[in-house]
Amino acid sequence: MADMTAAVTPKGERRRHALVSAAAQLLSEGGFDAVRHRAVAERAGLPLASTTYYFSSLDELISKAVEYIGVSEADALRTRVHKLPRRRRSTGATANLLLDLLAGEPTSEQLISRYERYIACARHPALRGLERRLLQQRVDAVVEAVGRSGRCARVDMITALVCAVDGAVVSALVADGVTPRESARATLVDVIDVLAPIDTRM
Repeated sequence: MADMTAAVTPKGERRRHALVSAAAQLLSEGGFDAVRHRAVAERAGLPLASTTYYFSSLDELISKAVEYIGVSEADALRTRVHKLPRRRRSTGATANLLLDLLAGEPTSEQLISRYERYIACARHPALRGLERRLLQQRVDAVVEAVGRSGRCARVDMITALVCAVDGAVVSALVADGVTPRESARATLVDVIDVLAPIDTRM
């Protein structure tokens, strides 16, 4: 009981947040293998014992880190989409917009870490539901972005579009001579007018 009480005090919450943030940074930089008790504590600037004091297991800490990254990414994506002006966009302009929203400008290592996280979550039943919710949030944001671009935005079609971008990025990560951004853009240009055609009612 004392441990639980300490964990919900302002100091306890600050320490929990610092540990989750540190774990999220390590996860983004080096994947699941980089998240270890000692590494997290050192990154957070806290005693090693704090990781086991505030979290029941390393799996719980990793789960919180995955959620932290996903929620942060989803919030940033929604903020950007809500600021988009409404206007009809061409195929190329829409591809560039969605590329910025879905792929941004991360390094190859950050992209590898992102997709490793997806695959690793498939191996952890407790994380599958979280990743499904995060994927749905990405899809919802793209639906709005497509709608603001004067295009039809059926959820099933936009889901396919998002998955096509993910597939293009992953394929490019193991290919020679093409960057993930180039691969994703080529895929978007090929499928946008099929999956998100111009809304002729506008």
